[in-house]
Amino acid sequence: MTQTEIDTPSKQATPPQRFAKWLGARLPYLVVLILAILGVAYTSMSGRPLYGYWEFLAFAIGLACIAIGWRQTPDKAARKQLVITQSLHWLAFLIAMSILLLPSVNTFLSGPATGLALMLLLALGTFVAGVHVSADIAVLGIVLALTVPAMAWLKQAALLLVLIGLVIGAFVVIFRPHQANEA
Repeated sequence: MTQTEIDTPSKQATPPQRFAKWLGARLPYLVVLILAILGVAYTSMSGRPLYGYWEFLAFAIGLACIAIGWRQTPDKAARKQLVITQSLHWLAFLIAMSILLLPSVNTFLSGPATGLALMLLLALGTFVAGVHVSADIAVLGIVLALTVPAMAWLKQAALLLVLIGLVIGAFVVIFRPHQANEA
């Protein structure tokens, strides 16, 4: 090791810097996941679907797929093919979502069921697009799909979870260490 190597500090990233870089790279995926969960939550609570919201989300993911694929595709003909295939792919899912939201179809579904069905359609579209564009997008599709049964379970288990929280809170209050007030 030379004196120059000893004197210069290491330029290796610290764990917080590595986490910040990792989080920055995954932030768009996390935003999509949060927006999708909020859409299902709103639809479940209000009992009616958010017209336009799901279409916007699908359109945004479609644009992200094109942008990510564009960076990975060096040749002009392949880029043109990417834009055409992703546009048709997401157009098909937008049409399916619109059909699901038609009043004549939507009357057969409750508000929560509509939200979960739209989330499942979005998950499927995201996964299939990810298969062709990026593994990260495919993973986002899988995570979106896994949130569908998780949210359904959470809705059914909400009362149980509240009761468990109350019991834990009661134990904390009852068995907390008492401090003597000395004056």
